[in-house]
Amino acid sequence: MPGISLKNLAKFIVVGDRLLIRPEEDSNKTSTGLFLPPGVTEKEKIQSGYIIKAGPGYPMASPVDEEPWKESKEPVKYIPLQAKEGDLAIFLRKEAFEIEFEKEKYLIVPQSAILLLIRDDVFNI
Repeated sequence: MPGISLKNLAKFIVVGDRLLIRPEEDSNKTSTGLFLPPGVTEKEKIQSGYIIKAGPGYPMASPVDEEPWKESKEPVKYIPLQAKEGDLAIFLRKEAFEIEFEKEKYLIVPQSAILLLIRDDVFNI
């Protein structure tokens, strides 16, 4: 992962069903060699990028206790996300929130905006 050190990566805590994605480089040139203005690529409906960090998932409701005023000692349980770190994600651009950290652009995307995942470590068919 060029651009971000592992030390700084530990600073990110992604919550819930969110994913931190490093977008793939946008091509500002068409296949015929024409340069596109910056606004053209921003209007694309889908985008792709690599998942840097993934949140824990969807929180599950804890069982109802007979005495709800007591503090629960059970840790929160989560339904895990299908997306994993290192996956290439194709997602809806309009659902993404852009942030900048150490001069690098990242996107925070909910799992519900993911259309397709490409994972290298799946078995060969």
